[in-house]
Amino acid sequence: MYRFFEQLSTRIAAPFIQKERRHSKVWECQCGQSIFFRNSQCLACQAALGYWPHRGMLSSLSAGPELGTWSLDAEEQAGLFRRCANLDTPAACNWLIPMNDSGDLCVACALNRTIPDLSVPENAGYWCKVETAKRRLVAQLLDLGLWVIPKTQDEVTGLAFDFVGVDISGVAPTTGHADGLITLDIKEADDAHREKVRLQMREPYRTLLGHFRHEVGHYYWDRLIADSKWLEDFRNLFGDEQASYADALQRHYDQGAPLDWQEHAVSAYATMHPWEDWAETWAHYLHMMDAVDTALGFGMSAKQMDLDYQPFPLETLYDPEHKSGPAFLAFVNAWIELAGMLNELSRSMGQPDFYPFVLPPAVIAKLHFIHLVIQDAGGRADEVLNV
Repeated sequence: MYRFFEQLSTRIAAPFIQKERRHSKVWECQCGQSIFFRNSQCLACQAALGYWPHRGMLSSLSAGPELGTWSLDAEEQAGLFRRCANLDTPAACNWLIPMNDSGDLCVACALNRTIPDLSVPENAGYWCKVETAKRRLVAQLLDLGLWVIPKTQDEVTGLAFDFVGVDISGVAPTTGHADGLITLDIKEADDAHREKVRLQMREPYRTLLGHFRHEVGHYYWDRLIADSKWLEDFRNLFGDEQASYADALQRHYDQGAPLDWQEHAVSAYATMHPWEDWAETWAHYLHMMDAVDTALGFGMSAKQMDLDYQPFPLETLYDPEHKSGPAFLAFVNAWIELAGMLNELSRSMGQPDFYPFVLPPAVIAKLHFIHLVIQDAGGRADEVLNV
């Protein structure tokens, strides 16, 4: 799994001749119909579909020898699977569990500590939206080789999610991360509410998937940066995280971002504190990686377009001499071109920009740092998970 970037780099270099579909987010049913990441049933032949997270594969399913067991049509030698117990809940989970694994929940659903109160009528629909976004997050983390362990297995270093609404006194929860627990206000799944908050916060972009990618960035800071060989370089790039977070938060809401924030940060909020700069940049790294992967899977590329974008030079990177430098720059420059093309498509439909952000050289260096941290951790996580 941790070779994901090497495969992506090959596809960036030759997107129109690449035949590998493993990471394209579009697969093929046994009947030949195209099927997609969130599908649980083929619309053409009605075959059951299931996603095998540790291989990043969606496949049509054939019934196994025992009730409730299934085999993959796309890889018959993979063995037998069970379907996640959340398939028939509002979460509508289409993920699979290998027969020799314990538990009734897949690797994504097993991360849930608290689900929404389903006695509240609108919460069923909200939960479906939340789980759809979370599964995409978890699939990407596994694809990158990052360690995804639930708190039920490791209370200290594990990951968990609380999806909650207002408490009995009417106080809404605060979306955030603390010691591996990510809390999400279930109202974030309400499009009208989320847009209202976005306008109040003067944010150019606010999505469920964006929330997850940001908050999980805080989790991986604890796992990958704190007390690690990366900490000193992190402080050189992002700042000293030992500075008071409470003071920084108050200063940000009192004074706003510095006037020159666009020269060194990916968003205004990233200027609030080094932890937020890391989490915002981490989220954008995941946005970029997933979007480029998906675009190439559909044969989309701005490579042949006459776009007047000046490519970033090697000197922009955190480590210009690292062997990954040229490939990473190719990825970043492919993203800049793709985002420009997709922004124009959005404008042609009267929609906001697909990617309403500008990436200055300082952010490219931070993105490369995150890339190297993930690549380094991905190798180790791959060995631990035996993916």
